[in-house]
This record gives sequence, structure tokens and C-alpha cells, in this order.
Amino acid sequence: MVQYKVTVFTGDRLNSTTLNNVYIKLVGTDGESDRKWLMGLKGASSFVRGAVSKFKVSCSTSLGNLVLIELDKQSLPLFPEDDWFCAKVEVKSPEGDIYSFPVYRWIADSKVHRFKDGKVFEDNHHLGRYSRQQEIQQREEDYRWDAYAEGIPHSLKAQNPIFLPSEVQFSFTKTTEFVYTASTGLTELKLKGLDNRKEKWDNIDSINRVFCCKKTEISEYVQEHWKEDAFFGYQFLNGVNPILIQCCTTLPSNFPVTDDMVFPRSRCDLADEMKKGNIFLCDYKLLDGVKANTINGKKQYLMAPLVLLHKDPDNKLMPIAIQLKQTPSDDNPIFLPTDSEYDWLIAKIFVRSADFNHHQLNAHLLRTHLLAEVFAVSLLRNVPMVHPLYKLLKLHTRYTLQINFLARRLLISEIGAFTQFASSGGEGMFTILKRSVSSMTYSSLCMPDNIAERGLEAVPNFYYRDDGLKVWDIIHRFVQGMLGYYYKSDSEVQQDSELQKWILDILNMVSFLKQKQVGIPQTFTCVTELVKFVTMVIFTCSAQHAAVNSGQYDYGGWMPNTPISLQLPPPTTKGTTSEATMLATFPDVNVTVKGMATVWLLSKQSSDFVPLGQYPEEHFIEEIPRKILKDFQMELEDLSLVIKARNKRLEVPYTYMDPAELENSVAI
Repeated sequence: MVQYKVTVFTGDRLNSTTLNNVYIKLVGTDGESDRKWLMGLKGASSFVRGAVSKFKVSCSTSLGNLVLIELDKQSLPLFPEDDWFCAKVEVKSPEGDIYSFPVYRWIADSKVHRFKDGKVFEDNHHLGRYSRQQEIQQREEDYRWDAYAEGIPHSLKAQNPIFLPSEVQFSFTKTTEFVYTASTGLTELKLKGLDNRKEKWDNIDSINRVFCCKKTEISEYVQEHWKEDAFFGYQFLNGVNPILIQCCTTLPSNFPVTDDMVFPRSRCDLADEMKKGNIFLCDYKLLDGVKANTINGKKQYLMAPLVLLHKDPDNKLMPIAIQLKQTPSDDNPIFLPTDSEYDWLIAKIFVRSADFNHHQLNAHLLRTHLLAEVFAVSLLRNVPMVHPLYKLLKLHTRYTLQINFLARRLLISEIGAFTQFASSGGEGMFTILKRSVSSMTYSSLCMPDNIAERGLEAVPNFYYRDDGLKVWDIIHRFVQGMLGYYYKSDSEVQQDSELQKWILDILNMVSFLKQKQVGIPQTFTCVTELVKFVTMVIFTCSAQHAAVNSGQYDYGGWMPNTPISLQLPPPTTKGTTSEATMLATFPDVNVTVKGMATVWLLSKQSSDFVPLGQYPEEHFIEEIPRKILKDFQMELEDLSLVIKARNKRLEVPYTYMDPAELENSVAI
């Protein structure tokens, strides 16, 4: 007889314990063991939360190289079936070899569950009754596609979060905190009682009294500086929507700005300043003609502005012209800083409201949440646990499927907060999403390419770019090291059917991406191409999402800076506005507080947050990948220190790309 020493690690998550009987079978290249009841000296405490329990499995002869284990649990007559979170199983063979089987799954039934040795990559005939095809077949059953709306990326088919596969559900901690924040947001912000007031604000002090209930360091700065041109320009670089601004080398034909308008009595002229790279454009054409919402029985207004900015000698980005509609006309004036205080301020307010809607639907919902879901579902449907891509990306899918389900139910459904209270809610929302999909390119998702295409390499004080490019480079080196370890040649990539199915499924679920002009690879033909794409996926799910999500309350908590909706049309002639006009244009009281509560919820980090670079689940067990992962973590730690040191010198710190603050996945 020979003995195998088995060590079972129960996870350290809340409610990980099982009191059921646990059984194991070892499967090797030369045979398999009997199904063994794991009964040890610890008795019923063998599988409590955080337990590490040891057992012995006897066999008549050696099983050869171990390739998988089978686990199942059975309830006792007087005990109900419970859920058990098994982290991993290690087995020491009679020959002294140690095999590690990553599990990291909730086992909630009495079925047999099979897990491969973490080092097994290539399928072979030694796997007996188990094959990768069986695992994928089960995953295709668990993760089915659903078309939420025509023209936007597909999503996971699910009726209720409780029916999601257990491996992608929120933890108990995450569920409790999310439900609490969602249900008590108005109370926590001391806004209860205001959510039913459908009247207009009568003065700025009233807005201030509401806002004072909950401030952050940055939101307080926003309140003090929101009217200033320099801060207005700063937000295009380092606010929550830094993906729109671009260097302007030629004025759009529908934006007839002249030198006399923007540089009166100045030696500057537009042509020279454009040549020097000092003129920048923000064009909200995506919003042109979108049907605006009706809120509290009142028609709302959503403009599609063009904004021209100038980098001044102090390296500040200053707005110099705003046109609020795309088509120039006599009743569509170009507003200038030299106009009256409220003409210019209201023009900027319409831009900020347009930016809110553009940001939420394009930069935030589509380009992070919806894409991350497509990446995740395709991974879970097509790639087995033992595959290096699964090991690399699994943690970057954490909570994404459930948070997106909740977003569809709580935010963009017919009764969702965004649908009810944003100016683009309802029909307009899907118009914008479809246009956003049609405007998406591969280069716009890859930060180095995107920055170069927009001509923003040399813009000063652009911390989103500075930090983001460094994070991108660190992720790229990490992915290059990992995938370079597993794929030694381009032909290995080309012949990996699971990789090819992953990218094909992604393209099928975002059909617009199949068009050649988009630039996304239709298949993976080389290691370099694969590395870039996986870098983009990780960056999108972590750093890019943090950049467009984490600052929502910072910049949107003070409503006048980022109105969720506006309820008067913009002025058609200059000299007709006042503070009263501005207050009448702002959203009603209930719309304001609903917006505040929503961005508060979306900015609230969970206590079980996992930062970029941390892989609590030990899927990589080989020495070289573990070393590459350690180097990745050290690079991120070093960058975090650099960013923190720089932020101490800044009037407005930029924290959203600090690796210590970046969540591994789209989880909120």
C-alpha cells in the first residue's frame, strides 16, 4: 500500500464552513483512488472557516502523476446541506512530489466537482472521465448570453442575483454593505425628506446646506472653485471624463470661432496657437439630437456643445469659446469669457451637464462596465480553470457580473434612477449607447495609443495621463512576462483554440467590433498581439474604471458643477441671464438629491476591496510566474509611493490612478 498526504484549505470568507461530510478521489496517469471520506482528528471542525486539515488516502499502488481531484460533500441526516468555500487542496505523493489543486469555489450541492493540478496546461488522454470539454460544457450552461437591448454589448442572462453561479456572486460582506449603502444613501447624506420635493431651488445657499451634510476633501474644493475658468478646464484633464479632450489643429467647420472673439487686443491668433499645440477641443457631437427626458412632468434639456480651450502661459487650460449646439445659427451664439457673468456661467453649466451624461453612458457604463462583462462572460464560457488566461484574468472579473445586473435593475431599467432623473434617461440613453458603440475603436481602449491619437503627449498637469501610462506599462510588463512563460512561439498562440474562442465570443457579443476599421484583432496571431489585448482588458477593468468611477461624488456631489439634468433651454441671445435664470435651469430638489445619492453609492468602496496586483487566490503555483507576480506587485507599490509624494504638492490631489486605490475589477 502507498499513502498520499492530503491537505485541505477551507477559505477564510464569511460562512465558508461546512458541517457536511467531504469526500475526495485522486486521479493520476496510472489510475485513481477510491472515493475517500475525509474524516480526521478535528472531526466536525475539519472544514470550518480558515481551517487547514490533513488527511491520508491509501492506494494499492502509485497513481503516477496526479492530474485532478474529485471533491463532493454529502449532508448528514440531521443536518441541512450547506455551502462550503474550499480554497485549495495540496497532495504529497509517496514519491515526495507535491501537487496543488486550486479550487476557490463555493461547493453548494452534493455533485462531484473536479479540479485539475494547477500546473496542467495541455489536455491529454490521461484525464480519464474528465476533460476540458466537460468543464466548458458546464460553463456554457452556467453562463449564457442575453441581449439586453439592440445595438449594445450582450450581457449575462440572469433573472436574479441569487441565481448567478456562486463563484461570481458578491461575498456576504459586499452584499451587506452594498444593500446598506443603497437603502440608506439618502439618510446617510441627510437628504431624507428632500427626495419628494419637486420644486426648484430658490437660492445657492439652500443647495449648500444640503451639500454640507456630506463632503470629501475634493468635493469641498469643487464647491469653492466651480465657477472658475481654470478649474473648468482642469476637469477635462483630471476629472471623471478625461477621454474626450483632444488637441485641435483645425477648427471644425461648424464652430466658426474667430481671432477677434477669443484673442481680442492680443498678439495671439488661433492659427499660430493651433500650430504650437496650445488649442484644445471638446466636442459632444455624440449627444446631438438626442431626445431629452421628461422629469417631474417637465421637459429637460441636453445640449451637444463644442468647447475650445487655450493653454495659457501659466500652463492652465482655459476655456475661450463655447457653442452649445452643433449647428451654428443666430440663435446659437458662441459664448465667450468676455460675456456677462451669467451668460458665461450658464454656458459652462450646460457643458458640465452634457459632460455628466456623456461620461456616465460612454466613458463609464459602456467602456468599462459593459466591456468588462463581455470580457468576463467570454472568459468563463470558453477558458478552463487550468488555462493561464483564466489564472491571469479571473480576479479581474470579481463581482462584475452581479454589479452589472444591479446596474441594469437599479439604474437603467424603466424605474432606474438614471432613467428617471438624468436628462438622457429613457430613449436618449440607448441612442447615446448605440452611438458610443459605433464610435469605439481598439486604439481608444489602449491608453498609449489613445493619448497619442488625441495629441495630448505634452499637455502639462495631465495626471490621468501621467499615472495611467505608468500603470499601463507596469501591467504590460507583467502580462508579457506571464504569457511569455506559457507561450514560447506565435504558433502556440495561433493553435490555442480556447484563446481563439475567447476573442471570437467577445467579437460576437459586441458585433460592431468585427468591423475592420475598429482595429481589434479578429484572431490572435502572435504573442505580442495577445499581450496587448490582455493588457487592455486588465487596464480597462481596473485602472480605467477607477479613473472614471472613483471621483464621481468628488466632482458630482456639488450639483452646480455637474447637473444630472437641466430644465430650461439655453439662452438664444446674450444678455438675458441672471442668477434667477441659473437657479430655474438647475434640476429640481428631488432630482438633485437623487443624483447625489446615486453618485455617492457609485463612489463607495467596499471593505473587501482587492487592489490591483493582489491575487488572493493562488492560481499561479509555478516558481517563475510567482516571481513575475511579485515583481508586478513591487512595481505597483513603488508607483503608489511616487504618486502619493506628488499629490502632497498638488492643490487638487489626483488619486484615482494610485495603484493602492485601484480595485482589481469593475466591482462598484
